[in-house]
Amino acid sequence: MSFSIKGLYLVTPDCDDTALLCGQVAQALQGGVAIVQYRHKTATEALRLEQAAALLSLCRGAQIPFLINDHVDLAAHLDADGVHVGQHDRAITQARALLGKQKIIGASCYNQFSLAEHAQTAGADYVAFGACYPSSTKPNAPRAETALFAQGRQQLSVPVVGIGGITLENARPLITAGADALAVISDIFQADDITAHCRAYQSLFASN
Repeated sequence: MSFSIKGLYLVTPDCDDTALLCGQVAQALQGGVAIVQYRHKTATEALRLEQAAALLSLCRGAQIPFLINDHVDLAAHLDADGVHVGQHDRAITQARALLGKQKIIGASCYNQFSLAEHAQTAGADYVAFGACYPSSTKPNAPRAETALFAQGRQQLSVPVVGIGGITLENARPLITAGADALAVISDIFQADDITAHCRAYQSLFASN
């Protein structure tokens, strides 16, 4: 599958109800999300396997890349499209060794441009800065200033993703600054109309 890290990047919340989660992700896919990442920090191994397999099937049907947060072994087992890992270079190189050169590997770089440079050198396909705004998912996360996205656009050869506290109301400055994609959790999954909300995000990228 060819891929492009551009546009709305959907990240799942910690939801134990697989049917509900799949229904919400299906609505988001109808709204035109560009990529989906399965993230559930408190799931049991069995639940994580069940949910990741179900979501992978949905994303395959929509021809949208499906990534798994942290769990490289699970991504390899399911033949997911890639993983998103933490800040350590070793995690990137180990993931690449296990998954192969065709899979997508993204790396969290928080608010440190040096981490993004190291991640790119280690073989990451994209880097993520955040939290861009106060985040209910990670309330104590360091803040990433918009200048990081402009610097990323100028100095990095991989796409740059923004994450953390992003809403429709505050997304545009990040895109204008240079973010290729925006990773969103709460603002999508708490929306009254998930499909329409996703389309509104995509229109921000189309008009930029």
